[in-house]
Amino acid sequence: MFFASDNWAGAHPAINERLSKESTRFAAAYGNSELDRSIEARFNEMFERDVAVFFVATGTAANSLALASVARPGGLTFCHSEAHVIEDECGAPDFFSGMRMVAVEGPAGKMLPENLVERISRYPQDAIHHGRAAAITMTQATEVGTIYTLDEIDAIAKIAKDNGLPLHMDGARFANALVALDCSPAEMTWKRGVDVLSFGGTKNGCWCAEAIVFFNPDLAKDFAFLRKRSAQLFSKSRFIAAQFDAYLKDDLWMGLAGHANTMADRLRTGFGALNSA
Repeated sequence: MFFASDNWAGAHPAINERLSKESTRFAAAYGNSELDRSIEARFNEMFERDVAVFFVATGTAANSLALASVARPGGLTFCHSEAHVIEDECGAPDFFSGMRMVAVEGPAGKMLPENLVERISRYPQDAIHHGRAAAITMTQATEVGTIYTLDEIDAIAKIAKDNGLPLHMDGARFANALVALDCSPAEMTWKRGVDVLSFGGTKNGCWCAEAIVFFNPDLAKDFAFLRKRSAQLFSKSRFIAAQFDAYLKDDLWMGLAGHANTMADRLRTGFGALNSA
């Protein structure tokens, strides 16, 4: 049996076909093609409002630059102790944002609201020697495959709002969480109080496609420069857009996530039967 992660998988045939088709033509570079613009408009439709969208290559880049966009001198970002941003990104979020990650405990990969409140309280805004609270990031779905319910997202968002902190969502497996909750992208993000989202495609059938989605336009005003400075502005950006074109068409992304969730549940059921035998 083979239990490697989704990072080992190839791209969906529809993604490959769309990339191949895109390679036969010329188009404006650096995100200025008609295709880039059309996919940005598709994100507006998906999230039921105008959003600012920026394509990047990797989830680590998406998370790091999203957090850099809300950075403050001496800032601290609060995340779960098992979060990808603190465990598996080689300090990239710290490097790009200049902020330190602060771990918050909670069962099954999810921050407990009371633990988050307690951790934030240790770093008041005038704590010049220790740093000050600057952002919160949560992972949906989490690194252990669990899902924050909409009520749980509400609870984290309220803490962010009460403390004047922007809320980032790491959505590397956004589609899997969406299918599990059976809600809309808007209902799982900005309608709950999320300010910026790392929207993942690579782990759900794309070859190399991630997007940073801003629901708060003020946070995006300098982002084009952040992306360029970090070497994430692709000259042939349309090849990322092309992947999203196929990915979002006819809800392919939701179908792929639904299949993945079904297979994961099948595996869970099988292990459960073994344990009870």
